[in-house]
Amino acid sequence: MEFTAEQIAGLLNGQIEGNTNAKINKLAKIEEGEEGAISFLANPKYTQYIYSTKASLVIVNKDLVLTGPVSTTLVRVDSAEVAFAKLLEIYNQVKLNKSGISKHAFIAESAKTGSNIYAGEFAVISDNARIGNNVKIYPQVFIGENVTIGDNTTLFAGVKIYSETQIGKNCIIHSGAVIGSDGFRFNPQNNNQKVPQIGNVVIEDDVEIGANCAIDRATLGSTILRKGVKFDNLIHIAHNVEVGENTYIAASACIAGSTKIGKNCMFSGQVGIVGHLTIADNTIVTAQSGISKNVTKKGELLMGSPAFEINKYRKAYIHFRNLESIVQRLEKLEKEENPS
Repeated sequence: MEFTAEQIAGLLNGQIEGNTNAKINKLAKIEEGEEGAISFLANPKYTQYIYSTKASLVIVNKDLVLTGPVSTTLVRVDSAEVAFAKLLEIYNQVKLNKSGISKHAFIAESAKTGSNIYAGEFAVISDNARIGNNVKIYPQVFIGENVTIGDNTTLFAGVKIYSETQIGKNCIIHSGAVIGSDGFRFNPQNNNQKVPQIGNVVIEDDVEIGANCAIDRATLGSTILRKGVKFDNLIHIAHNVEVGENTYIAASACIAGSTKIGKNCMFSGQVGIVGHLTIADNTIVTAQSGISKNVTKKGELLMGSPAFEINKYRKAYIHFRNLESIVQRLEKLEKEENPS
């Protein structure tokens, strides 16, 4: 893809200073710019690079004051950061705008597919699957029986969708994710025999799931990710969990079975939550924390393992760090009281 500086300025409603015909075909950091690249300057710490960058075009704020000559073409906008983010979004849309069905893809006769879908090499769409319009199914994706996928959803390479799963509109599922695998349930009273998992997974609209996540199907009923949920990579959601709307969970978190997460929660990396709990709306949990009991108060900020309110945790941690000196003082006092 190639654009001129004039075209880019038009997309961003910006003002050009320099060569309006400069050709742009790549993106780059300002300090790593080269001919044909476009970059941006928003952080004042990088201002020095505007005078040395070899990028052909740099997006800058309208109020940037130059103190020397520049060789690059500038596009001045209200916010360079916002404008560059818009440009990245446009670039990504063009880059990922795939269509057509590979001759090496398999689509069962009983499956129904919408218009303008993309199915890459060795993608499999099984019996009675229902695929919406503009869905993108990258190579080696497996879609099981009776799966439903809404319009404009993207499944990147290697995603595995087990039978009966329901996925909404405008979702993104990244490579290696497994949706609908069996929940981890065995019966110790019956020689640890596996408990059949006959429920499913329901993923509502506008959900994004990172690479190599595992979302288990319910034992009965559904494991549910509500509208707007966003997952980082390497997250495990166990059977019958429900994650509320617009909740964000960072990498390597693990939610045990039947726990209910509220709306607008934010969990940092490696958070662990035991099963059968209820977590209130707007809860924030810091990295590597463990939740072992219900969180009933909305908007709490929790830290530690087991986690509790962050200010109390910080005070307790100060005492913990001083524990050795406290013990030494106690031992000294005991010796003074009992000199024998």
